[in-house]
Amino acid sequence: MDRAKTICVTGAGNGIGRAILMHFAGLGWRVIGLDIDSEALAQLRDALPREQALLLTCDTGREGEVSRAFERIAEWLGDDGLDCLVNNSGISDPYCGPLEDLDLADWQAWLDASLTAAFLVSRASLPHLRRAGQASIANISSTRAVMSEPETFAYAAAKGGLDALTHSMAVTLGPDIRVNAIRPGWIETGPWQKRGARSHPEHRDKDREQHPVGRIGRPEDIAGAVEYLHGAGFVTGQHLNIDGGMTVKMIYEH
Repeated sequence: MDRAKTICVTGAGNGIGRAILMHFAGLGWRVIGLDIDSEALAQLRDALPREQALLLTCDTGREGEVSRAFERIAEWLGDDGLDCLVNNSGISDPYCGPLEDLDLADWQAWLDASLTAAFLVSRASLPHLRRAGQASIANISSTRAVMSEPETFAYAAAKGGLDALTHSMAVTLGPDIRVNAIRPGWIETGPWQKRGARSHPEHRDKDREQHPVGRIGRPEDIAGAVEYLHGAGFVTGQHLNIDGGMTVKMIYEH
């Protein structure tokens, strides 16, 4: 009998990470979720069979916390490997204000939450990914890695760094581990927040119309992309825009 596959998702408590975790749990995978939000993880824990899920409170941008989390993960995995890692953690709000007012500590917080976290978690995951054979890593980047709105310096830099880390890891870790990035565009995460923070916003016609597909993105779209990339054995080092076509449409102010 084939063993159940296992995925580890960072930033799993809310939004895109939560959708990815639940998507793969629905496919019968064992799931590992890391998040700084213990309340969100507690709600996920109630929704999943205990033997299927390991949910750990962890600030993935801090080396000591990642090390402690992976001690527990190693125990839980035993001799099994880790089939897929999704580096999704980050600060969701991209706006940091004027450049001249941006503190170094705030700049570093954006980088640590996304880029440093991806480095730390990928490094800790390597022995488990190699044990699985033909494993994959999906780094959740952003369309802001290649295009910007004003005053998003630190967020854009973190995501651009994540894109570069992706192709560097791909050429180094292959053929046993494939590494790709997903660049979400406008994804409405309101329905995928923890209880108490959940929302179901109504979007305007002009919000939908700026996307050639005619709608705003959903976290489920990103979960499907992770599943595709895990199965795409001839795809590595790539950066996949999941944005409804928004980045290829010219938009003029009228």
